Amino acid sequence: MRGVDEIVADASGELERKNVARDRALVDSRQVVRHAATAIRALHRGDYPAAQGDLDAARRMVAATRRDLENHPDLYWAGYVQDAQKEFAESWLVAAMIQGHELPEPAGLGVEAAPYLNGMAEAASELRRFILDIIRRGEPEQLQAAERALGLMDDVYTSLTGVDYPDAITGGLRRTTDALRAVLERTRADFTLTLRQYELERALRKATT
Repeated sequence: MRGVDEIVADASGELERKNVARDRALVDSRQVVRHAATAIRALHRGDYPAAQGDLDAARRMVAATRRDLENHPDLYWAGYVQDAQKEFAESWLVAAMIQGHELPEPAGLGVEAAPYLNGMAEAASELRRFILDIIRRGEPEQLQAAERALGLMDDVYTSLTGVDYPDAITGGLRRTTDALRAVLERTRADFTLTLRQYELERALRKATT
């Protein structure tokens, strides 16, 4: 029969392995969030190669965390991993939306459904900055890109309103979608005003020639 010391030693060893896995996952999750934020800043600057470097680094860490926590589902679902996945998904979706690429899916990114959908909502909100940057630069030829981005924001919002599950399942998606609606309404108003101004300027130039 095994003694108390031996049983406790085995249990302690398991806790040590879990603690090591937790520490590694915490560090990697923080790095994922940092890489995601850096990638989004680079995307708004138009520095797509730099953004891709951060996106790829974050992807490797997300995959590593999934592997490290394969035998520790309690740690995997503790919350911080999903928060990192949300930021990671957001950064990849912003990259696809701004560059006009096909949107990556949850399985392709290696993330869960709830953080992916929350990341999608936040990525759509990030398009406001993309649109405002076009407006501030005063580039009429880029208005088509801004209009495409606005349409994408609307598509995301419309689709997410149909995801009707408890917040405990969706990770608070309803709140994130409501925030997107407010951003979408402000952006639509700003874009419409800009469009009317360009139309007025064009009409005035035409009238004076």
